[in-house]
Amino acid sequence: MLGLGYDGDLFILAFDHRGSFVKTFFGIEGAPTPEETQRIADAKTAIFEGFLRAVEREGVDKGTAGVLVDEQFGADVARRARQQSYILAMPAEKSGQNEFDFEYGDDFGQHIEFNEPTFTKVLVRFNPEGDGTLNARQAGRLKRLSDWLHRGERKFLFELLVPAEPHQLENLNGDAGRFDTELRPNLMRRAIAQLQEAGIEPDIWKIEGLDQREDCETIAQQCRVAGRDHVACVVLGRGADQNKVDEWLRAASGVPGYQGFAIGRSIWWEPLKAFVDGSMARDAVSAQIATNYARFVKVYSGSES
Repeated sequence: MLGLGYDGDLFILAFDHRGSFVKTFFGIEGAPTPEETQRIADAKTAIFEGFLRAVEREGVDKGTAGVLVDEQFGADVARRARQQSYILAMPAEKSGQNEFDFEYGDDFGQHIEFNEPTFTKVLVRFNPEGDGTLNARQAGRLKRLSDWLHRGERKFLFELLVPAEPHQLENLNGDAGRFDTELRPNLMRRAIAQLQEAGIEPDIWKIEGLDQREDCETIAQQCRVAGRDHVACVVLGRGADQNKVDEWLRAASGVPGYQGFAIGRSIWWEPLKAFVDGSMARDAVSAQIATNYARFVKVYSGSES
């Protein structure tokens, strides 16, 4: 399909978290005050400083480095990333909802045009054996966005989460680990196929980590089916520990169609928490985030010793 897809490696540092960031990270219930909003924005700036340090001092290639940040708390970061010609992804979804909807309603296009991200990103929970009415409702909104983006020759980044349905877990005696290994890979493939059939055409699929290389190959093949030859996959981190993320990156590395990652909490959670708590200086925080980010790039690239 002409113009669809993305060529080249892509290593995204993701910190577009909003609802979870406010509540879980900062312990704020409800809407943050202006002072709290500034504190949250400053934390996101600290993450961005770590990203810049990774490029400037840790050897991450600027041409492959990107940030995923939100408009609500990261507008200044987005502006700086754009001014410095970094790859920029920004979310279009309303935060903290199980059903996809637009953050800015019918004004979504105006915000995309104003921010000019390299990629517009959505996070979508979609289980092909889930509520059919819900899935159809989400697909309708997502097709609207997909069509709008491609009419304007804008790139589309789709983060697919496939949460377990109760009956699926019940059949596995409630074992979430078995769901991840035994059921989720094929459910992901089916979800992608359903979304493609609904006319939704991401340039990049942001995919939950898979333990087996053959599962990565199957997913990449589905993403590239029927002439979608340049559509790419990147691995997301799910907030997992370093060892687990390493496994997922190594499983995907070198698989045709996989071109990098989009990882967030696994990189910045611990150092940023220390910064917010006042137990780590800002420069040390940026240095640790830079090291963590650069290390995952090396793991994916096969150069980690």
